[in-house]
Amino acid sequence: MKIAIIGGGAAGMMAAATINENNHKAEVFLIEKNASLGKKVIISGGGRCNVTTGLTDIPTILSKYPRGGKFLNSAMHQFSPQILQAWFENHGVPLKCEADMRVFPVSNNGKDVVKAFEKIFSQYKTNILFNHQVIKINKNKEGFVINFKTQKPLQVDKVILTLGGQAYRQTGSTGDGYSLAENLGHQTTELAPSLSSLTSKEKWPEQIAGISFTNANFSVKAMKSTFTGPFVFTHWGISGPAVFALSSLIAFEKFDTNKPLKISLDLLVDLKPEKIITDLKKFILANPHKLFKHAIQQFIPLSLATIAVEQIGIDVSKKNNTISNKELNQTANWLKNIPLTIIDRRAGDEFVTAGGVDLAEVNPSTMESKICPGLYFAGEILNIDGFTGGFNLQASWATGHLAGLNSYK
Repeated sequence: MKIAIIGGGAAGMMAAATINENNHKAEVFLIEKNASLGKKVIISGGGRCNVTTGLTDIPTILSKYPRGGKFLNSAMHQFSPQILQAWFENHGVPLKCEADMRVFPVSNNGKDVVKAFEKIFSQYKTNILFNHQVIKINKNKEGFVINFKTQKPLQVDKVILTLGGQAYRQTGSTGDGYSLAENLGHQTTELAPSLSSLTSKEKWPEQIAGISFTNANFSVKAMKSTFTGPFVFTHWGISGPAVFALSSLIAFEKFDTNKPLKISLDLLVDLKPEKIITDLKKFILANPHKLFKHAIQQFIPLSLATIAVEQIGIDVSKKNNTISNKELNQTANWLKNIPLTIIDRRAGDEFVTAGGVDLAEVNPSTMESKICPGLYFAGEILNIDGFTGGFNLQASWATGHLAGLNSYK
């Protein structure tokens, strides 16, 4: 049996390795349009490769996927983060789980992850076709004919599409798989960038670029979407894990300069407004002649406290003993509900694509197409995307493993 896997990323490499190690009779063709495997895997996690999550409860893990969580149930149970970690350890890649529950190679080098697969492919003499760009796949009585841009066609029995989405286009993820799937009868849902930084209309964030918070709450009242976590102010607006997650939740929202998206930021999640006011009053009583911004400094950095006073509309030179109760209430409210006007997603920063091949057309227990027998899907080409923290790679490993297992049966 000849099985072609189109796309040499996380899902494709895992699908090929799974076939290699479980069915020695199958002839595997791993087709990649780049000159090397796993380009996106290598650069993920800042080059360290956030392999998976350290979470172990499957329902909790599945809740980290804004789209596709229910679909992933079978794949995740069969190839959970725990099983995946054991797999990598057994293949010579020691892993470590950091405090934020992200799992990395001990070496902090994503290349070691790809090398583990390359070792398997060398051992089983996998046919790796580099610099092969697939332009069309035709279904015939014998299986599938894969047509390339410059090379001769290839006849195979089964096909696994693992071409990824259209994020990180420099790595080759340019959305080629969607047209291939559509030509074989599948539908692709609306596509949008996910896990992006966000650009604000307000210019004051650039004054404090680099200042970060470990626990802040973002909410979009119009959508009833909210997310709590770490973030950082940037020269263009906001970024960081909580912002990426928020951008995933609003992936299909349309906003720009003319029609901005209003969000609210709570910097003091664990404090109620009443407690903030009480603490401000205590500071004022103890330091009546200090500037009011220094009273706010007990909650946030001085540079941001200065901005807070300006945004609230209080004179920067105003001293504590001249502050009114109304101004104290305004300050507490601002700290708990900082208004930000979002006008754009940061171009090129998206890590994954929201949307993809319609999940209703794929069997979640096998990853085989319900429309085109012998065709399988895995990875980001599907309408699956998760938050940061190893969830997107985990989905690729799990679906790639499941597609590989079922493709040779």
